[in-house]
Amino acid sequence: MGGAKMDQSQNLPCSFVIFGATGDLAAHKLLPALFDLEHAGRLADNLSIIAISRREWTTDDWLEYVRSILKNKLDQPSCQALLERFLARFRYLRGDLKEVDSYHALAADIAPGSACSRTVFYLAIRPADFVTVIKNLKVAGLNEPRGMNRVVIEKPFGEDLESAQVLNRVLHQYFDEEQIYRIDHFLGKETVQNLLVFRFANTIIEPLWNRNFIDHVQITVAESIGIEKRAGYYDRAGALRDMLQNHLMQLLTVVAMEPPPALEADALRDEKVKVLRSIRPIAKRAVHAHAVRAQYTHGNIDGQSVVGYQQEENVESDSITETFAAAKFYIDNWRWRGVPFYLRTGKRMPRRHSMIAIRFKHPPQQLFRETPLESIDPNWVLLSIQPEESMHMEIHVKQPGLDMNTRVIQMNASFLRTDEQTLGAYETLLLDVIEGDRSLFIRFDEAEWAWRVIDPILKFWTVEREYIATYPAGSWGPAEANRLFDSDDQVWRNEL
Repeated sequence: MGGAKMDQSQNLPCSFVIFGATGDLAAHKLLPALFDLEHAGRLADNLSIIAISRREWTTDDWLEYVRSILKNKLDQPSCQALLERFLARFRYLRGDLKEVDSYHALAADIAPGSACSRTVFYLAIRPADFVTVIKNLKVAGLNEPRGMNRVVIEKPFGEDLESAQVLNRVLHQYFDEEQIYRIDHFLGKETVQNLLVFRFANTIIEPLWNRNFIDHVQITVAESIGIEKRAGYYDRAGALRDMLQNHLMQLLTVVAMEPPPALEADALRDEKVKVLRSIRPIAKRAVHAHAVRAQYTHGNIDGQSVVGYQQEENVESDSITETFAAAKFYIDNWRWRGVPFYLRTGKRMPRRHSMIAIRFKHPPQQLFRETPLESIDPNWVLLSIQPEESMHMEIHVKQPGLDMNTRVIQMNASFLRTDEQTLGAYETLLLDVIEGDRSLFIRFDEAEWAWRVIDPILKFWTVEREYIATYPAGSWGPAEANRLFDSDDQVWRNEL
């Protein structure tokens, strides 16, 4: 991971095209990430960036827009020269995704007869427009020469199993699998990548990473925000499609995978697919015992009153779209048989918080019976993904004194030193796209098997339209989520 080397110049693109360049994704993620790569000196001198949008702008209008987006990054005088170098890479094209003429104009702008013809097409657009753009790239000849250009697709990849398969067939009509980069920004997080090293490079950890020692695994992705004027998308998608099928399932595969024979793209992804294929199918009659959905009502976030989901702008007043989803899965293989994996995600929860929490089993003997330690909490490994990235192990130590009392201490296994900063997930992933490293991207069979895993839940919830549980904004979700646990001593871990 981390990509091909910069001296492999023949593999580097000369054009980076952003469809949907004036959208939220480009403004909040792509443009700041590309600027950070400029700052780090990781963009080749001849890389140009072409922004495409429907707005009636000139290139100068676009450059002023980029300046406004990046103003918070210009905290030093030297950054101004850096910004001008970055801005010099840009060209702006007014274009409509549905108009073929826009793609012909793009083809003329790229000038495919130049010495370097590789291009990255980044689809920062609505999933509903993916097929339109792919087909129009073909009409304008921008998928040729076959095997050269790269297309980046954001999640969700399809709306269900069938639509994902259709989208994949369309993609493969015009692009090879090696050209397709299905992006999940969680896989670019340093903590997620470091989990592989934590597991496979430390002999004190890997022997414990199995059903003999681990009681259960929790994966939580909580957001304090609501739907942020995205009702048109979110009310059709819901938390299961928006987060659990992709982000959380990817985290599950990284936690559960076997060591690959090499840190190569296909070797890593082969092991992740094996995990997904080993997940026990959920029968229709068992969906209620394995999954919970809920919707936030009005409440308080950070002392501010917020409305409920059904009162959000452009949401139907009787909508039962889930803003919270939790599910329990079992992986039926030698390593994990019988160990429950609890996944949950929700909006309007107390804070932004993503964590993998691994709880170990109780010690097998009652050495401390008839002492104050007769009942002792189990050990945990905690991996925080956001907002901070860190790793901790919780163990018991004896408190000083005459009695046998203990306290829990956290052994900090953070990979960051106090003076270090990490690149963001998008910086990592964009650099990998540019350098042609697909290790942290999703192969289609991964996406397909993730849909197969959640498909029974999705179909059951589609039919069951009469009731949805609720939870007040600012809480950790509905009480119904507790019924997923296999034993009374299992509880959701909300804190580091």
